Amino acid sequence: MNVGVIFKIAAVGILVTILGQVLKHSGREEQSFLVSLAGLLLVLSWIVPYINELFDTIKALFQL
Repeated sequence: MNVGVIFKIAAVGILVTILGQVLKHSGREEQSFLVSLAGLLLVLSWIVPYINELFDTIKALFQL
């Protein structure tokens, strides 16, 4: 796993948090929820290949 991915995830988390708070304080809770959902989907799209690689490694480990 690359360290850059961790920094990207942290940056998305910070950005989503700031945007969510600004939208909530301006009375736009629906848009705040959608921003949070979009951030979650973006991070999941980055993480899924690593999870797949982890499961493949574990499967190969136990297929001795």
